[in-house]
Amino acid sequence: MPGRIDAKLAELRITLPTPPAPVATYVPYVVTGNLVVVSGQIPFVEGKLAHTGRLSNALDIEPGQAAARVCLLNVLAQLRDACADDLDRVRRVVRLGGFIAADPAFTQHAQVMNGASDLAVAIFGDAGRHARATVGVASLPGDASVEVEGLFEID
Repeated sequence: MPGRIDAKLAELRITLPTPPAPVATYVPYVVTGNLVVVSGQIPFVEGKLAHTGRLSNALDIEPGQAAARVCLLNVLAQLRDACADDLDRVRRVVRLGGFIAADPAFTQHAQVMNGASDLAVAIFGDAGRHARATVGVASLPGDASVEVEGLFEID
């Protein structure tokens, strides 16, 4: 019988991917006490980067939000692995961090990161409301347009 979060994912027509392998020398997540720290995830879809390049103008907000959503799905795939396939163990999304590859004149970083934040709330409800930092950067690994990391409280 699926858990409540699995049921919510099904309702939203979301299938979490296989957790992507790290692209460098780090682990995808660390569990310490009742916290899970998930390393930054870039927008891999079926092993390929789905969103690349720097955002440069207001027209880039929607594709940037889509990239942030894909990144969050990869974060959640890592989290599911950390929770032994039971996302009902998640008590709270504590913090999300977003890195947005953008030209210096781009100022809509927060709106781009809402793609991940809004999805966290849609999946976890009030427990998905979180603290957040969003930072514009010159580049990301593999020319990814967005990277998202997360901190979660679990049972």
